[in-house]
Amino acid sequence: YLSKNTRGLVEMLIYVDKITPRIAYVMEFIFHQRGLEFELTDDFESYFNSSEKKFSLSQIKETNPHFLASSLLFEDDIQELNVEKNGLNPLTINGINDPFSSIFFVLTRYEEYTCVEKDQFDRFPFSKSILKKDLVNYAVCDRWAEGILKELEVDYEKTNSVNIIPTFDIDNTFAYKFKMGSRKFLAVTKDRLTGNKQRILERKKVLHGEKDPYDTFDKILRIANEFKETKLFWLVGKWAKKDRNLSIHHPEHQKLIRSLKDKVEIGLHPSYASFLKQEKIAQEKSDLEKVIGNEVSISRQHFLRFSLPETFQSLINCGFKEEFSMGFADHVGFRCGTARSHNWFDLSKNEKSSLLIRPFVYMDGSLREYMKLTVEESKSKISELYDEVKSYGGDFIFLWHNETIGDYGNWKGWSDVLEHTLKLNNE
Repeated sequence: YLSKNTRGLVEMLIYVDKITPRIAYVMEFIFHQRGLEFELTDDFESYFNSSEKKFSLSQIKETNPHFLASSLLFEDDIQELNVEKNGLNPLTINGINDPFSSIFFVLTRYEEYTCVEKDQFDRFPFSKSILKKDLVNYAVCDRWAEGILKELEVDYEKTNSVNIIPTFDIDNTFAYKFKMGSRKFLAVTKDRLTGNKQRILERKKVLHGEKDPYDTFDKILRIANEFKETKLFWLVGKWAKKDRNLSIHHPEHQKLIRSLKDKVEIGLHPSYASFLKQEKIAQEKSDLEKVIGNEVSISRQHFLRFSLPETFQSLINCGFKEEFSMGFADHVGFRCGTARSHNWFDLSKNEKSSLLIRPFVYMDGSLREYMKLTVEESKSKISELYDEVKSYGGDFIFLWHNETIGDYGNWKGWSDVLEHTLKLNNE
């Protein structure tokens, strides 16, 4: 396995007992992500006689410098592993402290393939993750990668610039506007039965021409004008208990989407009902493409509801190129140990896929609804996460909703948290 840079020079020769897709994947993350090149070899004699900068990752042969490898990177199946935490240091896997296998374990979300427990939404529970409590707050894969390079005395150019990428999920385009028929009748009936005078009054005002409280698209456009990589993920699935957006076939809904498509990239927010149903994802993708008139290539799952490997395999089959669901709902931080974009490794096929994972660092609901943080506590936590990305690289991608950025209802005052995030590069 040869990897050369434009100068035709190999900057690191690596001996391994066997060249595997897993080893190549980890080395690409450690070296390529930092602008470095490498060559893998399983020919010990040529490695031993080479005068190039080198090291070995082996269970058998030992030369200096040498890293003792666990069996994880040499396997081609998914097994139950004995994994232990060591503070912020690399994990101990089946009794061996191996930073390379630690990176692979976290980056590929290996633990999600072997965990049979699910939360109420059929998601992998954060409470079952090796990252819970402390590790999730750190870009551990990058930290471990830098530790390896430091031990090898490899110099590389680090950058402290951070690419801020705002993203918004459009679960419910409007609170009241254009909601007609049985949906309007049921909503009005519920408000009257519960005595919710505020909603009754708000609905009347919107119907008489006032701005809908969820209509924050002018604000989103202002943000997109400053942050060119801003993304919108639109829920277009059929109405259901957990899929409650306007119909994608409503002409005014289509008009709004088309008015935004040339100013901000629009992706699909696959519905709750599309979980493990590739044909539904494909249909929703087609419906959105018909509205905007071009291919939809990015996605983020509604409720962050995905299962590995099935969900990502379906997305690839449907033609998606980039995926933005890689983050926990109930905690902020680094679900895959990095903020760097990387190709998803399909453990079920033991190969690197074409799907680019775009990890996000925090979600609005994680701060207020799950972690119960105040506005000021949230700003402090976000600054800590930003500093981690600034120190170890990657994109600062974060997730809000159109209904949470307008200082409306329970989210009154929370637009200040969004503004804080947008100004991080100026601090």
